[in-house]
Amino acid sequence: MAKCLALSIRFGYVSTIVDFNDLPPVLRCAGDEDRSTQGGRRRALTRAFRAETDVIVDLTELAFADASLMLDLAMLARRLRAHGRAILLRGAQPQIRKLIEMVGLHRLPGVTLEGPATTPA
Repeated sequence: MAKCLALSIRFGYVSTIVDFNDLPPVLRCAGDEDRSTQGGRRRALTRAFRAETDVIVDLTELAFADASLMLDLAMLARRLRAHGRAILLRGAQPQIRKLIEMVGLHRLPGVTLEGPATTPA
């Protein structure tokens, strides 16, 4: 079972924002991720750094992100690549995909962005 590692209080209840599941290694990002939630995702990222195989980053439920999340994902990719592993960015909504492409995360060695490229606006 995945451990909830970053939490946000919304509408009077606690919801998971970023968590990591070891089998298979999946880092799930959901809701809104920005600099204010950066500290809460550290434990999940630390666990992902230790993954024994490639890591899937599930962005399906991520509605908003800023460059701080992209930087954290770039650091994850760099550390995993140093150990012969990679990350697969999966399920990015159009606005998240556009941010990934804008910052160039998908061009880093060891990073694969699933799906077709966005069209320029």
